[in-house]
Amino acid sequence: MATPLAPTYPPMDEEIWELRLYVAGQTVKSVTALTNLKRYCEEHLKGRYVIEVVDLLENPQLAEGDQILAIPTLVRKVPSPIRKIIGDLSNQERVLVGLDIRPAHK
Repeated sequence: MATPLAPTYPPMDEEIWELRLYVAGQTVKSVTALTNLKRYCEEHLKGRYVIEVVDLLENPQLAEGDQILAIPTLVRKVPSPIRKIIGDLSNQERVLVGLDIRPAHK
């Protein structure tokens, strides 16, 4: 039996980024979008993000709340304002600019 990993919490002065990725099943674009998103988050928001994946094949009614018209769509819920990016998230520069993520300092 697998034991869930304990969540890691950021320092008190850092905000948790809440990201929601809308997909439709396990299509190539959906899987690519999630893979790319996880990579960008680990590179630039390590320990400061939460990703929620919403499969619209299972829960189509959830598309209305964030006004989802195309998939995959990434929605940045927090920090505000809400931002959206449509596509497989393969263009890192476009994703970072679209989400207003400052590159991590090395």
